Amino acid sequence: MQSWQLPEHVADVLPTTARQLESARERLLALFRVHGYELVQPPLMEYSNSLLTHIDAGLSLKTIRVVDQLSGQQLGIRADITPQVARIDAHLLSANNGINRLCYAGSVLHARPEGFLNTREPLQAGAELYGFADIAADIELIDLMLKSVNIADFGEVLLSLGHIGVFRALADAAGLSAEQSAQLLALMQDKDVEAVKNCVESWCLDGMWVKAFALLPALYGGREVLQEVRAKLPDLSAVGRALDELEAVCAAFPAQNVHIDLSELRVDNYHTGLLYAAYGSDSHDAVARGGRYDGLGAYFGRSRPATGFSFDLRSFIGRLPEIGRQSVVMVAREDAEAAKDAVAVLREQGQCVVVDYGIGHNGSDNISGHLKKIDGVWQVAEV
Repeated sequence: MQSWQLPEHVADVLPTTARQLESARERLLALFRVHGYELVQPPLMEYSNSLLTHIDAGLSLKTIRVVDQLSGQQLGIRADITPQVARIDAHLLSANNGINRLCYAGSVLHARPEGFLNTREPLQAGAELYGFADIAADIELIDLMLKSVNIADFGEVLLSLGHIGVFRALADAAGLSAEQSAQLLALMQDKDVEAVKNCVESWCLDGMWVKAFALLPALYGGREVLQEVRAKLPDLSAVGRALDELEAVCAAFPAQNVHIDLSELRVDNYHTGLLYAAYGSDSHDAVARGGRYDGLGAYFGRSRPATGFSFDLRSFIGRLPEIGRQSVVMVAREDAEAAKDAVAVLREQGQCVVVDYGIGHNGSDNISGHLKKIDGVWQVAEV
């Protein structure tokens, strides 16, 4: 292997694509800004415990660890920015007891790719709202997520909704242990009704709970599925509240294509309630994911209601509008010193000016003119 080769699932971004990504990043941050979300930039590395790797097994497996040569302690290279933003809200912005709207856009690093075609260095962008527990906050974030996805061409966008509160309410009422809940949650992802039924039957649960858990993987569809859920699941207050929230979201987006799935619970361990995701008509995986994660900040000293979403901006590659290279004005090498004031003025006006060294230029097809002294005045002569 050549020493200059990159690790697997890590790649350079070349100029054409880099222009697209940076333009998309600028548009996203502008979108977040006009919706009241302030930009934060957490560090790439922290002590690994601060990244919550010790309480989230999935996040722990994603996190690359190194030894800090200054302190001798273990550092983690962030695999998810959300816990860092929760730390900022809970600790550095603790003087504000009201709402904090925060956003971010930065690289994260994964120990393993999440899929065969996925990068290990996603460019994670997202927005989070802290301090308001009402469903209105989730609706605000879903609206912002859908607007974010629309900067790229993903075809018709599907809003996917779930609610981990339904599963957890059933698990609590049935008396499942944390280990049993985790095992059952994993089985739910495969939608294998028979496997779920066999699992809960082996725990000798009451038949009502066996039936309820076996129903969950089959309760999915459009908005109409919520009425079916109310009719078939046990009448628990927590289940009712979760269904009320799902209905409120559906009502807030009457024209949006919506899919509801109460067993689609692929989330990080810190999520606590409503779950939402956006899918493109021709994308095999979610373009963006989010949900409610109340109380995450408790580890950092302040428990707060919170909701937010994020996505990998690199997944937008190939779906963003092309951005041509800026036109270039050339100035001959022998004229560069004498023309430096004129060059400075052009650059302040936003014009790209480069020195022609006579050995070719990688943007030679984009030259719009040459800076020349004409009648004692430096002027751009068009090509």
